[in-house]
Amino acid sequence: MAQQEPTETAGIRERFRTQIRDEVKRAALGQLAAGGPQALSVNAIAKQLGVSGPALYRYFAGRDALLTELVIDAYDDLAQAVEAALGKAGDTPADRIGEFVHAYRAWAVEQPHRYRLLYSRPLPGYDAHSERIVAASQRLMVALLAALPADAAAEPPAALREQLGRWAESRGLDVDAPLARRAIQSWARMHGLVSLEIEGNFGSMGLDPAPFYDAEIEALLRPAAGA
Repeated sequence: MAQQEPTETAGIRERFRTQIRDEVKRAALGQLAAGGPQALSVNAIAKQLGVSGPALYRYFAGRDALLTELVIDAYDDLAQAVEAALGKAGDTPADRIGEFVHAYRAWAVEQPHRYRLLYSRPLPGYDAHSERIVAASQRLMVALLAALPADAAAEPPAALREQLGRWAESRGLDVDAPLARRAIQSWARMHGLVSLEIEGNFGSMGLDPAPFYDAEIEALLRPAAGA
């Protein structure tokens, strides 16, 4: 019968494993910030950490596995940022929406290399819509749904209503089609503004993006008739 590893030893091993994984991810984020996803190299990270490339494969199966961890971490961090903002928001819809939008924007502008990972296919052949990634993204959508005023959602056309119903059911969301539509459209518009800002497009036009975000907050608060 195999001897069971002492609990204390197993705990030390797990802490060491967590430490190495965190160091690898920090190094990978540095590569992303410097050169984008194309710069991500497990062998380069191994060299930076002073270990062999094969040694790191005990912690990550490969570059795609490492990239997936970075995407999931980014979703978690962004969700935490907006949840914290909503936690200190006032009771009015304007307070909740304003806190959500400003927190979303601030996180993306501060960490554009991480934001880009969330809504693109960073490398050819990479599955950016894997089950784990989709599940990680759900937390952010739940926060957005909680921020939006439920009575400011217009009824979608029948064909869209069916799609939204299937989407909500597949995600386990207890949300009606009008609010689901409002949430997805709101996210799309915020993503558009953030993407333009972090890529320097507002700057190249000599525009301050802040009033555009304020206008979006106002749009999100309009009643259904004005949606």
